[in-house]
Amino acid sequence: MEDKEEDLHNMEDIDDDDDDGSEEEEQNWEDLTADGEEDEENALELLCLFCDLKYNSSNSLFDHCCLSHSFDFGSMKTTMKLDFYGCLKLINYVRSQVARNRCWSCGSTCNSRQELLDHLHESFGFEGGNLPWDNDMYLKPYMEEDHLLYSFDEDEEVDDDDVVRNLDGVEKMCIEEKADLESYVSSSKFIESNEVISDEKKSNSVFVNAVNRGIMIVNKDYFGSYSSFGIHKEMISDKVRTDAYRQAIVGNPSLLKGAVVLDVGCGTGILSLFAAQAGASIVNAVEASDKMASVASQISKDNCLLQNQASNGGTKPGSGVIKVINSMVEDLIESRQIQPHSVDVLVSEWMGYCLLYESMLSSVLVARDHWLKPGGAILPDTATMFVAGFGKGATSIPFWENVYGFNMSSIGKELVADAAHIPIVDVVDGNNLVTNTALLQAFDLVTMKPDEVDFTASVQLELKSSNSIEVEPTISKCYGVVLWFETSFTSRFCKEAPTVLSTSPYTPPTHWSQTLLTFCEPISLTSKMLTTKSSSTVGSEVNPAVKIETRISIARGVEHRSIDISLEVTTIGFDGQKQKWPKGDQNTQVHVSNPFSALDDTTQSYDSSPELNATLKKSAKKYVDTNTIPTPDAFLTWPTALKDYYYSLIKDAQEEVESETDGTARLMSTDVP
Repeated sequence: MEDKEEDLHNMEDIDDDDDDGSEEEEQNWEDLTADGEEDEENALELLCLFCDLKYNSSNSLFDHCCLSHSFDFGSMKTTMKLDFYGCLKLINYVRSQVARNRCWSCGSTCNSRQELLDHLHESFGFEGGNLPWDNDMYLKPYMEEDHLLYSFDEDEEVDDDDVVRNLDGVEKMCIEEKADLESYVSSSKFIESNEVISDEKKSNSVFVNAVNRGIMIVNKDYFGSYSSFGIHKEMISDKVRTDAYRQAIVGNPSLLKGAVVLDVGCGTGILSLFAAQAGASIVNAVEASDKMASVASQISKDNCLLQNQASNGGTKPGSGVIKVINSMVEDLIESRQIQPHSVDVLVSEWMGYCLLYESMLSSVLVARDHWLKPGGAILPDTATMFVAGFGKGATSIPFWENVYGFNMSSIGKELVADAAHIPIVDVVDGNNLVTNTALLQAFDLVTMKPDEVDFTASVQLELKSSNSIEVEPTISKCYGVVLWFETSFTSRFCKEAPTVLSTSPYTPPTHWSQTLLTFCEPISLTSKMLTTKSSSTVGSEVNPAVKIETRISIARGVEHRSIDISLEVTTIGFDGQKQKWPKGDQNTQVHVSNPFSALDDTTQSYDSSPELNATLKKSAKKYVDTNTIPTPDAFLTWPTALKDYYYSLIKDAQEEVESETDGTARLMSTDVP
């Protein structure tokens, strides 16, 4: 364990050119490369793993390693069944050991490089499967600009299907293991954060290109999207949001005075600035976006709050208290820049649309479990989701019913029908709610477990009561349900000034708005039994329901940083009769995701890349198979060229389904397994 930690510190020293405390490790590195500095004009020169010789191909390099250094890469790859990442880890592991004059195979430490070269021998002791490089820390390149990481599989043929399968494997691993493997790769020098690998690279880069594109679609695009100042202006200008956090932080001096604070996803650093203003002794501002980490540092510096590091790794006297750390939370655990269980207060603005979209809560819980002291505070400490039914006023129908005196309601009805397939994020006026409000799910961020982010809950909704005395039965139509959330800074931690941040339709609107799930058909609701009985469907105009039972499931989606929402609706009559709504429909499932939002119209041909094309086809087929094809309104942020191409893929998928069923339209059940 100590060896692995030492390797990690060595890696950090290489990445940080300004760290004066890394001179000794850098000297070791210079011993390795002093006589073999890479020629910038020849990017394909590959440095031997053990000596200073360079080669133009990985085959030549590995032949040399086998003959001169008893390192048979090809044999090890085959016998140990190393995949792409296994090979990547092996190369970085060997480089880390050689830099310390240590035998990568037996672990013996030598006094000099020459002694190590004389000592090297064939590998042994790995038959039991205990591989010392089988650690995610070795996914991060040990050597800067290590072109061997591009080229170790250069003679292998990689077809498109293999690329897609491998990319799917990466995605599955990220979700199932809850480990952001892609963060190690995306933060490395050999895959730049803002570009894919150049087309000038040989075909050996196909697999790396595929992984790079897939990773950028989920994490890099996600964090990159927050590099836009417009987004941060919108969030800071959200007075409900920012005032709630300011009151919770600045308004509770007994909590913040002298505290060590961790701000997860600091953005511009506004919450860190509040914490420093409230008297925190140290504020660790963690931000994964490279650009925003730089911006937060500059803002802290401009306000004389940035912590200045001394050459010995300590803090200079008189410097500020904010330390900006450019990292994902999951990476930060390995770097040990923050000691475990050393934080008094964890603060984060992690909420997304429908509370859980963007899946940032999982990272907050990771930070809580690793750094928060026992009994430490987390702000906010609770989150609650609510649901209510909305009427026609919350849809677009009223607008289209009278357009300069003309009836265009057919457009409104079509838009409402299309909205039944996807959630809509919009501001809903409380006056347009037609049912009572029900609590859907409550989270206690102090005690909840990471897997509790996924949940299923059932609620019953009734027609909202009127203050006036009803003589005749009132019938209202419910067009769907609306979701919103509240996060609370309770008196558990905020003893002087507890506060609540609400996104309710009954309170001033926020940038989160609300999330609407529209029914396929509106449900008629009444509060009183009608004088005439009917055998018609419960919830119809002639036989209105008295209650709507909704079963809502929200879970992290197959695509990283997305969520799946499943909605089941049952109408209940006065006699207790229940009816699935609409009749025959068991379940409506929607998928909240826009994985290609960062692509732009500069990409003229989206079918020119096999990897991206395969990803688009897979997504299109998923919509067709689940019978939840979205309308163009769902992709307003997409480039026109991409949108047109994507819909052509959906059409192709539909034709393929029709062909497979001999021209008979296939009816797809959307039941959740």
